[in-house]
Amino acid sequence: MAAGTTPTGTTPTTPADPALPLAGRRALVTGAGTGIGRAVAVRLARAGADVAVTYRTHDAADVVAEVEALGRRGVAYALDATDAAAVDDVVARAVGDLGGGIDVLVNNAGGLVGRRPLAEMPEDHWRAVLDVNLTSAFLVTRAVLRADGGAMPDGGRVVTIGSLAAQNGGGAGAVAYAAAKAGVDGFTRALAKELGPRGVTVNCVAPGFIGDTPFHERFTPEAGQRAAVAGTPLGRAGTPDDVAEAVLFLASPAGSFSTGTVLDVNGGAWFH
Repeated sequence: MAAGTTPTGTTPTTPADPALPLAGRRALVTGAGTGIGRAVAVRLARAGADVAVTYRTHDAADVVAEVEALGRRGVAYALDATDAAAVDDVVARAVGDLGGGIDVLVNNAGGLVGRRPLAEMPEDHWRAVLDVNLTSAFLVTRAVLRADGGAMPDGGRVVTIGSLAAQNGGGAGAVAYAAAKAGVDGFTRALAKELGPRGVTVNCVAPGFIGDTPFHERFTPEAGQRAAVAGTPLGRAGTPDDVAEAVLFLASPAGSFSTGTVLDVNGGAWFH
């Protein structure tokens, strides 16, 4: 059992240092070269965790440098998270490089890929969007759970990154993305039931409009970004750090009695 975890059915222990609630933990964050993933990786390191990150299009060497500057172990791997063999290999390497099982997994890899109205959508676009957002979470989580000699210990944490699009359908041309992220919500809830007897929690953080990320820089015109902010009761765009703080709560002992939840981080743009 990893440091700081407790057997199923017991009250979680208070961290020795409340400022470092993840001290002694090992985390894996996918899609962490930039944006939300990068902010999550650095926040977990600041909370005491050693962190492995994966990236595909944005090199993560500077993320590792930030993690190491905080006195934690940091490693990065190039990864196509839709490739099962590559995922298994990278998870095995992360277990070896971090020196043990993955206590905290954050499935952040994903993206819009492109905006396509359904009537004009080729099948390969549909499959690509579902693969990068939903299949990737399945492959990485499966690899972490069954890694030889390094499977996630009892009391571990799985956090998926969903989207407001799963609930409100997203913007124009986001049918595939909204469907994929709705699948992430269902994956989260089903896995929470499956892993609950081991004390492993599984939760989803669902961001709304988050500024300063490649997602909207690539796919949302400035007018659309302004409209998103205008429709947010708090009157501002979210930041990657807003999402990272929510992830930290669910990954830490403070979130030990939350599982199967979708935590909205959207400034009030959508209410349940």
